[in-house]
Formats: sequence, C-alpha cells, structure tokens
Amino acid sequence: MNGFRLRSLTLALPIFLAFSVTTPAQQSASMAESEPEALNTSAPGAAPIGGHVYAFPVSTKSAEARKLVEQSLEQYENVLLDNSIDSARKATEKDPHFALAYAVWSFAARRTQPNPDALRKAELFASSAPADERLLVKFLTNVQKQDLLPAIISLNDLLERFPNDAHTLYLTSEWLYFQQDYDRSVRMMERIIKIDPNFAPAYNMLGYGKVETGAADPVSAINYLKKYAALEGGQPNPEDSLGEVSRYAGDDQGSLEHYNAALKLSPNFITSQIGLGDTYTLMGNFSRARAEYDKALAMSTNSRDRLHIEFQKALVNFWEGKPSVGLQTLATLERKSFGAHEPYSAFEIQEARALLAPTAAERFAKLHSMEKIYGSPVEGMSEADRNPSLAAIWRDDVRGHAELHQLDATHETVQKLEKLAAQSRDLIVENCYESARGYVYFAQKDFSNAGDELSADPHSPITVKWLITAREKSGNHQAAQSAKLRLRYLRAPTVEWFLVTHADNTAAN
Repeated sequence: MNGFRLRSLTLALPIFLAFSVTTPAQQSASMAESEPEALNTSAPGAAPIGGHVYAFPVSTKSAEARKLVEQSLEQYENVLLDNSIDSARKATEKDPHFALAYAVWSFAARRTQPNPDALRKAELFASSAPADERLLVKFLTNVQKQDLLPAIISLNDLLERFPNDAHTLYLTSEWLYFQQDYDRSVRMMERIIKIDPNFAPAYNMLGYGKVETGAADPVSAINYLKKYAALEGGQPNPEDSLGEVSRYAGDDQGSLEHYNAALKLSPNFITSQIGLGDTYTLMGNFSRARAEYDKALAMSTNSRDRLHIEFQKALVNFWEGKPSVGLQTLATLERKSFGAHEPYSAFEIQEARALLAPTAAERFAKLHSMEKIYGSPVEGMSEADRNPSLAAIWRDDVRGHAELHQLDATHETVQKLEKLAAQSRDLIVENCYESARGYVYFAQKDFSNAGDELSADPHSPITVKWLITAREKSGNHQAAQSAKLRLRYLRAPTVEWFLVTHADNTAAN
C-alpha cells in the first residue's frame, strides 16, 4: 500500500520543480553541499533541548514520549497510519506540550481524517521548542495549508540541516511522490538506499515510483518491493504493495496471490481485502469482486473506508454494462456521504457522477454544483486537499467545453486555475492548470503545444489518452509511444480508467 509545479520559483535543491507562476525571488533557498553549521537551537523563550527524536533535537524530557514519536514516524513510513496516529496521540499524553508529537499526529491523520486540533496545538507549542523541532513541525503542519510555499521552504531548510538523514529524505521524497513528481521522488529514494541500504520504506516507495515515472520499469518495481518484503518479513504491507503494483503491470494472478498473502499475515488488513475486489473487477469477475468488497465492508471500522468500498462496488455496475443502475447507486451513496459528513468520500462520488454523466449538460451541471461546494473551505477537508479537488473540477470543465469546441467558455476557468496555482504553489493544481491549457490547444488543433501542456498531468488516464493523440497528430511518434507506456501502468478500477478503456468519452478518440 502506498496509502495514495510551478516554474519561476527555482529552489536550488535537487528536488523541487520550478514554478510557472510568479513567486517572489527572495523566497528561494539553497542547499549547502558540506555539513552545515549548527543552527541556534534556542529562540527567545525556547525550551532547552531535552533529547532527540532520531537526529532532531526536541524539547521534551520524556523518554517515553520521544520513543512513541519515533515509533509513530516509523509506522507512518510503513503506511501503518492508524498505528502512527495512535502512537503520536499517546506521546501527547506523556507530554501534553510536545509540539512534534502533535505535528506527527496531524500529519498522519491528514491521510485518513484531518485533525485540526492536533495541528493547532503543534503550532502553539512549537513556539517554545528548539529550532530543529520547530523546523520539522513547520513542514509537517504547513503541508496541510492552502499555500505550500512555507512547507517547501521548511523542507529545504530541513534538507540543508540534515542532508544525509534518511527520515528527512523520506519525508521529502514521499511529499514529491504525492505531488506527482515521480521522477524526482525516485531519485531521492535511490539516494536514501545508498545512505542506508536497509531503510525498508524507501523500497516500498521505489516500487510504486518505478511504475509511475515517465520511463516505467515494472521489473525494477517488483524487485524493489521484494527487497521491501525481505526487510519487513512477516508484515502485510509489502505483500499488499506487491499486489497493487502487480496489477498495474497486468499480472492479475500475481496480484491476487500477494493480496491473499497479506491477509494471511493480517486477516483484517483492509486495503488488501479491497485490493482483491479491485483486481477481480479488472479481471471481469464481477460476482467475485462484489463478494470481496462485502468482506471488506464487514471488516471496516470507519465511515470513510465503508463509503470508499461501497463506491468501488457501485462502479462494478458500469463495468458490467449497467450504467443506469450505477448512476442511481452513486446518487444514493452521495447522499449517504453528506449525511456521514465525509467530504473526501463525497468528492470522490460526485466526481464520478460528473465524469459518468450521460450528457454534457448533466456533466456541466454536476461540475458547477461541485464548484459551489469546494470553492470555499469545507469542514473536515484540509485546504491542501481542497485546492487540488477544486482544480480537478475546473480541469474537467475545461475538457468538456474543449470536446464541444466551446472555447469561449474555457477562458475564465483557465484563468481561475492559473490564479489558484499561483496562490497555492501546489504541483497538482499546476498540473491541472497546464493540462486544461492543453485541452484548449488541442481544440485549436495546436497539437505540439497541446502535447507539452498535457504531459504535465501524468496521473490522469483521460489526460494521457489526449496526450497520446496530440503527440501522434503532431508527428512525434516516439513521444506518443512513451505516453502509451505511461497509460498502460495507470491500470486500476477507477472511473477514468473505465472511461478510457470502455467508452467513447473524449475528443481524443
């Protein structure tokens, strides 16, 4: 399990993309090649150093709290998110003023259920923490904010302070991965295993990254995951990752075997149980897929998991050729998600309803209703997650109008995307902005520029399909083949994959 862009700001570290929107030049940072001088570890009123969490000096004098935070970070790195949250929470009980414990708690919780109270306490208590603890807290909390520039600056500072610390490098690489900067993420993970060949979480990320990069290499991906399994013997997550990446690579039987192996190690490892349903869906064994999803529902412990499982089960109707049943089921599930106050699930369902709408008018109506919801802060959703959600809505709206050659209707939306990218410094938002421009270029038959812009959105099967056609129409057949390879390894039971493989859904067809 992996738990699942802007050019004028060039940070002089070997990791970050430059930003295409205007950002003040004085906010850039650079990384020293040699060991940096020690920072002043005390701010006015700062607590003295009480010990260390890995390489980081921290204020707490509680050895138990420090041990629990190290345990929480290790669990986070191994995608044991619930365990990580629980360990960080216990650390705050040992020391109710331990800023890093609250920061790690909020950081892990952002991937399940955001915890704004833990985030607030992290920032409150960080003011009296040593400098290095403050720096790590700033990164862990700022990645959850609307403007990611402070997070980028904090991370650059961390890398300057700890250029050879595997945990700092892991946080960097993972953040890059989730920002869809797969090539840079892979390079940094490769750096980690040179520093520490036994740092198991890096092999997990490399397994995913090697099928997500522009030059996908599934053989290397599987080999990295096998190394991960060897280092983490007896743990379910390596088998789960092998199950997912095997499916990306088209090895469905291998996928089933690895998911089942994970469940033998941990019978309630729900992501593997869901994975079985996902793989059977792609295999066309729909009755078995439903049975596996039902097993996952029985082991679910929270509404967000339950809603996602029900969502995947609802999509089976479309794979079976029963779209009217699927749409009716999704409508019921959307109401259920609002009743459960689960904004992440609600967005997933609403986006599917928009993409699967039988007419353009219905699609635009749904997207516009979503814009009203996600155009302002949403309770229970972090701003760092709301921004990419809103950007995806606008990108899909632009694509819909480009399909119909209604270019006048795209200009205002593209401008809104540009503004959001500039405000958020979020690479996913930037990807949506650039791909939206690519759809417009495509409709104008400027296939060369269309290809350049569409290539910025590598995680969207629909966008990659348009990219393939743009490359072919511009005569760049080698790049078209590369894009086809990229599309091949996006194979998953998602709405977009269904549309590019089962429906005449885009002007690129």
